[in-house]
Amino acid sequence: MSVHENALNQIYRAASLAGISQDVLDILSIPMREVRVSIPVKMDNGEQRIFEGFRVQHNNWRGPYKGGIRYHNNVDLDEVKALATWMTFKTAVAGIPMGGSKGGVTVNPKELSEGELERLTRGWTRAMHGVIGPEIDVPAPDVNTTPREMAWIADEFGHPAVVTGKPIEAGGSEGRGVATATGGYYVFDKLRDRLFVDPEMGTIAIQGFGNAGRIFAGLCARHELKVIAVSDSSGGVYNPEGLDITALQNHKDSTHSVLDFEGAENITNEQLLELECGVLVPAALENVITEENAARIKAKVVLELANGPTTPEADDILFEKGVQVVPDVLANSGGVTVSYFEWDQNMKGEHWSEEDVDAKLKELMHGAAEEVWARKLKYSTDLRRGAFILALERLDSARR
Repeated sequence: MSVHENALNQIYRAASLAGISQDVLDILSIPMREVRVSIPVKMDNGEQRIFEGFRVQHNNWRGPYKGGIRYHNNVDLDEVKALATWMTFKTAVAGIPMGGSKGGVTVNPKELSEGELERLTRGWTRAMHGVIGPEIDVPAPDVNTTPREMAWIADEFGHPAVVTGKPIEAGGSEGRGVATATGGYYVFDKLRDRLFVDPEMGTIAIQGFGNAGRIFAGLCARHELKVIAVSDSSGGVYNPEGLDITALQNHKDSTHSVLDFEGAENITNEQLLELECGVLVPAALENVITEENAARIKAKVVLELANGPTTPEADDILFEKGVQVVPDVLANSGGVTVSYFEWDQNMKGEHWSEEDVDAKLKELMHGAAEEVWARKLKYSTDLRRGAFILALERLDSARR
């Protein structure tokens, strides 16, 4: 099954419970628009290269399309269609007035100089004239793109609200860098009394110690939750008595790995997934919990900070085991929520304080978590289907 078919499968599974009409499902099964463009770029050696760029706009019933732009030499249109679809549902679950899109350029950015990357980015922006815009489609950083590229797009287009994820000085929002992890923590905090079967199981294992996983670990430590294991691409460390997260962050900065942290046992990423713990937080790669290992998951709760870490087959196994999965479309929607805040500030010519952004994020994440939990109870289902039902209801309402 392709990635896009997986996304559609999640939608259909929820729709069958909620009685969503086939007409709505038919429309949501196909992106509203797929755009391919050629981008001629003058290279530093004077030669010209032609790059292929694209944008998949899935749905805009609730507002302007919203989604990242990635630079990768293996960009796959099927994957991007799936990501655009998930963005439609993520924005609807979060309750923000935007739709879903995704796009990028087929390129290995590591092979280009900064000047070549700037010319490529500005060329993509010009080629997408009439496709993107503050009230049409608002890109953001994704794989191999950063606030630097977003600043180039905003400058080339001539309006800061055309993209989000910009540097603060170019119209970016306070709190954007920590939004995914912070939003995930607020969702977890709102649901945790309902999620925990045993109060003594308040231990956390985090796969992935990049931006989201690292910040989430720090938030857990600040709120006196015991983080017993973390990992990065090289492997993981485990201490059942809890890890000193500040010291571990310093260790990671100095050695570029979490391995060999004093007082902890080295483990593999696979071993981390199967540890006995209260909450397992996949915060790195997709498809790490599959039908092959789902039966060995001992966590009471899986909180998906990564996109698509659990396959549909694994979802069913975890549901049968009584493991609660807080899905990515809810758990990691803090990033797109603060992106919406950035767009809103740009459209109004405002700049909010970090405290204001945090308060608004907390309110929306708590509200989304409550609404998803209500759908879970109403339809006697899991949280993923509860989230997709909530999104389908909101999308259908917007359509009508």
